[in-house]
Amino acid sequence: MSENDTKNVRVLISGRVQGVCFRACTRDQAQILNLSGWVRNLSDGRVEAVFEGPSDVIDQMLEWCKEGAPSSSVSELEVFEEGVSTGDNCAFEIRY
Repeated sequence: MSENDTKNVRVLISGRVQGVCFRACTRDQAQILNLSGWVRNLSDGRVEAVFEGPSDVIDQMLEWCKEGAPSSSVSELEVFEEGVSTGDNCAFEIRY
């Protein structure tokens, strides 16, 4: 994977996304797609995630985030491109 093929995005997800296993499902999907990064709940009720990996796979993950976990209801997805992959992360984790 070349540097040009990878990207790093930060995502803010709004809706009914806390208390519905959203973080665990996000981690599972990111691991299936072999992405690195993390996901966490925010105090304002949103979920924040950072995804690093191939651009096309990031796009797949963002499509998944629009639907989210089976019990969730996503109302808004804000995506911020952070630039190319930093290479710092080697796994996907839930942060607290």
